[in-house]
Amino acid sequence: MRYNFDETVNRLQTASVKWDGVEKHFGDKEILPLWVADMDFKAPDPVIEAMKKRAEHGVFGYTIRTEAYYQAIIDWFEKRHHWSIEKDWILHCPGVVTALSLLVQTYTEPGDKVLIQPPVYHPFSYVIERNDREVLNNPLKLEDGQYKMDFDDLRRKLDEHQVKLFILCNPHNPGGRVWSKEELKELGDICLEYGVLIISDEIHCDLVYAGHTHTPMMTLSEELTQHTIVCTAPSKTFNLAGLQAANIIIPSSKLRSAFRKTLAAQFIELTNTFGAVATEAAYKYGEEWLEQCLEYLQGNVDFLIHFIEERLPQLNVMKPEGTYLVWIDCRALGLSFKELEKFTRQQAKVAFNEGYIFGVEGEGFTRINVACSRSILEEGLHRLEKAIQELEMNR
Repeated sequence: MRYNFDETVNRLQTASVKWDGVEKHFGDKEILPLWVADMDFKAPDPVIEAMKKRAEHGVFGYTIRTEAYYQAIIDWFEKRHHWSIEKDWILHCPGVVTALSLLVQTYTEPGDKVLIQPPVYHPFSYVIERNDREVLNNPLKLEDGQYKMDFDDLRRKLDEHQVKLFILCNPHNPGGRVWSKEELKELGDICLEYGVLIISDEIHCDLVYAGHTHTPMMTLSEELTQHTIVCTAPSKTFNLAGLQAANIIIPSSKLRSAFRKTLAAQFIELTNTFGAVATEAAYKYGEEWLEQCLEYLQGNVDFLIHFIEERLPQLNVMKPEGTYLVWIDCRALGLSFKELEKFTRQQAKVAFNEGYIFGVEGEGFTRINVACSRSILEEGLHRLEKAIQELEMNR
């Protein structure tokens, strides 16, 4: 069937963080939300139908994860990513960020250093600091309009500091890089050399554009398979974030046993009924929807790039290789990062995720969520254009 991604779905009064949370978060209900990383698109029809059928049953007791649930996950990753996962490797968690926090608790002690690569998804630093661990930064390098890993700095940091854990973002949020097999292999080999456990957040792995290929960290070698934990979820792929279902892949029996104990201690091993139903249906029947979604997202990315190149040459777009998030360099506007935040909210009246929350390396940048109807994206860009024109006229 053909899905209509141009449809503008009214998400107001649905308890949406992205839409209903605007007034509370920004203090102005007229602000257009292009921030929180969920889509404005309806989930695939087979997912909606499966949830309706389950709702009609009317009994919502404690829910187990069935053989069909596990097989749907295994089949999806084998088909889409040529990655063979065994059932025993799969552990459930309500969300990837929850998993990251519990993984930090499981494999490190208070005061330990955990390495990340800013600018990067801001909860990475939160789950480290709020668990009384210390963030160690290996900043990405901005070269020729895209981010690259700084392996020389990585080696220096690992030489100088005792590091137990490294959290990788692949595909990268906010920069949209889909790390190459060669980059990941070099990174993995360095971590193996220094005995650093890798947690790879691969939640955006299915959202990759033509010409690029996602490489699961575990597919690079058997040694890395045993030294890596991968966090996955259907939430970004199929717009199911509110159903709180993530799957954490841990091949090492020793590492898996340790994390299972943490999950048991937190009493979060049970599955949300609708999360389980939606996960299975999405992985079984959602591929047609995903392919059309990717086509539409690519169109939105192309539209944004063309708009900015033609009408807002003060800005520079980092063309994403994956995700539905676009990283924009706004430094030529001559605003401090706090002034930029105030400008986009009060003058442009558009909610973006301001770059500084991803680390000091993100100051002067902003992140735009393009997973919306093109008409909404166009409205947001027009608002930004008008505000920039007024800014320059008043200088």
